[in-house]
Order: sequence, then structure tokens, then C-alpha cells
Amino acid sequence: MAFLEDFFGVIGDLTWGWSLQPLLVVLGIFITVLTGFVQFRFFKRMFRSLTGADQTDDPNAISGRQALLLSIGGRVGGGNVAGVAVAITLGGPGAVFWMWAIAVVGMATSLVECSLAQLYKRREPDGMFRGGPARSIIHGLGHEYRWLAILYAICLIAAFGLGFNAFQGNTVAGAAQNSLGVPRIGTGAVLAVIAGFIIYGGIHRVAKAMDIVVPVMASAYLGTAFFIILVNITSVPGVLWEIVSNAIGLKEAVTGGVGAAIAQGIRRGLFSSEAGLGSVPNVAATADVRHPIAQGITQSMSVFIDTMVVCTSTALIILLGDVYQPGAEGVDGVVLTQQTLVAHLGDWAEYFLTFILLLFAFSSIIYNYYLGENALTVMTENPLAVNGLRAIVIAIIFVGAAAPAATSVFFFSDPMMGILAIVNLVAMMMLMPICLRMLRDYRKQLASGLDRPVFDPDDYTDLDIDRTAWKPIAQTSK
Repeated sequence: MAFLEDFFGVIGDLTWGWSLQPLLVVLGIFITVLTGFVQFRFFKRMFRSLTGADQTDDPNAISGRQALLLSIGGRVGGGNVAGVAVAITLGGPGAVFWMWAIAVVGMATSLVECSLAQLYKRREPDGMFRGGPARSIIHGLGHEYRWLAILYAICLIAAFGLGFNAFQGNTVAGAAQNSLGVPRIGTGAVLAVIAGFIIYGGIHRVAKAMDIVVPVMASAYLGTAFFIILVNITSVPGVLWEIVSNAIGLKEAVTGGVGAAIAQGIRRGLFSSEAGLGSVPNVAATADVRHPIAQGITQSMSVFIDTMVVCTSTALIILLGDVYQPGAEGVDGVVLTQQTLVAHLGDWAEYFLTFILLLFAFSSIIYNYYLGENALTVMTENPLAVNGLRAIVIAIIFVGAAAPAATSVFFFSDPMMGILAIVNLVAMMMLMPICLRMLRDYRKQLASGLDRPVFDPDDYTDLDIDRTAWKPIAQTSK
């Protein structure tokens, strides 16, 4: 076991420690420039997904909005509450500024990877779609790269389907035990039963569950944050100046100054938004939309909501309070957010935050499971294998919740996610010309006066795409 821990530790150092973060930043800037600052040009169109303007008219399909909420449910989690607090504690208020910066860059990266997942998606016998980087590699780069797709799929199952679900179950059980006194085994049993009901219902039930859970948890948390901001509105300009001044070195809040702010802000921004990591495209591919770029634009909005809205709300809650003291050692993580909420609103806020964390973690569990299932179908579509994965995931959720030390077994999760991200970035850059071709087509249709651009598979006969996944141009243009 010690050998394995050392081995995966080296992989983690070589990915997250040395190469991955700079690579994500540099490629994100490169993609932003190459696409003509697409996240700014299409910013207004991002909000169309909330009305369903860019989806098809099939009532049985998963809409762009449902895919958006599913991706938000996965992206938004305990990291938006605890992770932001850690970033501020270690990097000072300036870390928030660099979280914003990396999110802006990540919006372009997410658009590209999710648009490619849409292009190469495959229609299943039940009418639903499957796609993601693994299928983009096989059908975009060619079957000789299938080994790369298999490597990607294995890493996705290990990191998200197994490891991160154990951690999420542990988070839920710990919060329920500490705040409400509920035994871990009881929380684990309830969580496993509810998760099993949704998981065995397939992607449609997963999407419908997220359509309910995500708006509830987002509205509750953001509504609370808005109230705190409104009550302290006169202090907001000072807090914003504190964030900017610490970010550019005019003030130093922690040891390490600007360097610590940049490091913590970038790390938190990348982990939170998942842009470029290769996870969200699996969900983006499930949507039935009129053009691949339309879903790419929608997923850019997911990055915006995760970092610019939810993470910023947590940051303002902390910085508008008096619990956090710059440079001082003390509470951090979820405890800092929890104590700050109590200072703002009273003791009841501790239980409120526990409820929010429960919803955050539960939505992440459902999202993580679907990523694992989608990856498994790249290697085999045998129903026994899929049902076996479902049973394993449910068991892992229960064990992760019931046994606090069980999560130490999944030390390989972060290193595997590092390999996953590098494979995704390599494939994405190799397929970048295809995405730029789709982007030109989308812009051309907008310039011609067509408000809802339509993907015509007849214009892409040289590509290995599933023509049944796209309706004939005459039918879709109605």
C-alpha cells in the first residue's frame, strides 16, 4: 500500500504539482485568443439556455437547460463553500481576483471541449445521447487512438465514479453528524437508497432530479448571500477594493503576498470550474440542441455561475464579516464559512449551511456517478457491467459515509484526475481546427440573420459523426 501511495503521489506531483495548472492557464489564454474572445462575444447568448431557445422541439429529449443544471450540480459543491474559504485563508482576499481571472479564461476552454463532445455524440437505442472526450478521441482522432480513450475512461471512473463519490458521502455524513447528531451509518443508508433510486432510473431521471435540486440549493444559498450583501451594502466597495489591491500587490494580507494570492486563486478556480479537466463534456453531450456551439456556449455559462456567482458569494460572505482576520491563524475551510454565517445571521445559520452542503454533495454524487457510467460504456455496453458499476457506486457511497477512514483508500483520485485532464487537453488541441470550423459556421449563420443557428451534417461529411444525432436541416429549421 505504501508503494502505491508513493507511486500515485509522484503522478500527482507531475500533473497537479508541475505541469497541469500552468498548462490549463496557458492553453486557456491561447484558446481565448484563437476563438476571438468567444466568451465575451457570446455572453448574452449564454442566458438563452435558461429559456430553451437553442434546443430542438423534442419534448422527450434532455434539454440544454437540463444539461446545464446537471453540470452546475456537479461543479457546484463543497468546494464553493469550504474551498473558497481555504483560498482566502492561504492566499488572502486577492485570491478571489485570480479565481475570477481563471474563470474568464476557463469559459472559452469549456466552450471548446463541450462543443466537440456535442459534435461527436452518439444516439443510443433509447433515443438518448452519449458523448464526451473519449468518444471525441475515437471518432475525431481515429480508432488508432482508442487506447487513449480507454485510458481517459479508466481515469474518469476511478476519480469521479469511485473516489470522489466516497468523499462526497463522507462530507454529507460528517456534516449531518456534527450539526444534527445523526449517526453516520444512518446518513449513509438514506443517501445510498436515494442515490440508488435516481441512478437506476437512467440519465432522464438524473436530469429531472437535478432540475429540482440545483435550483433549490442555488436559490437558497444565493438568496442568503444576497441578503447579507444587501445588509452590508456600504461595505461592499471597500471589500472589492481589498480584493483587487491584494491581488496586484498594493496590500499584503498573507505571507507570500501576490504569489500566494495567484497560486491559491488559480488552484481554486480550476478545481471549482472543472474547465479543461474533461469531466463536464460528458454531460454536455446529452443535450438535444440545434448546433454543437449552442451547448458549448451554455456550458460557458456554467463556469460563470460556478465561479463568478457562487464562489464570489461565499467570498463576500466571508470578507463582509469579522471572523476572518488576514494573516492570522485560526479557523479555515467550511468552519470559517459556517462561523461567518452565524455571525451575520445567528445560530440557525449553522444548520442552514449543513442543509446546503447536503444538497451540494448529493448533486455531486449523482453527477459523479453519471460520469463513471458514461466512461464505462466506452469500454463495454454490457448491461451487467453497467448494473455492476451502479451497485459498486451505491456501496461506496454508503461505506464512505459510514466509515470516516474509508476515504483514505481513494488516495489515487486526484492523480487520476490529473492524467484525465492532460489526455483531454491533448485531444482538445488536436481537434481544435474542427471546433473553429463549427464556430465559423455558427457565426456565419448569425451574421446572415438566423437567430437560431442549425447544424447541418451535410456540411461535415468528411467527419465521423452520427448523422442520426442531428435532425435534417429542413426539419430543424422550422
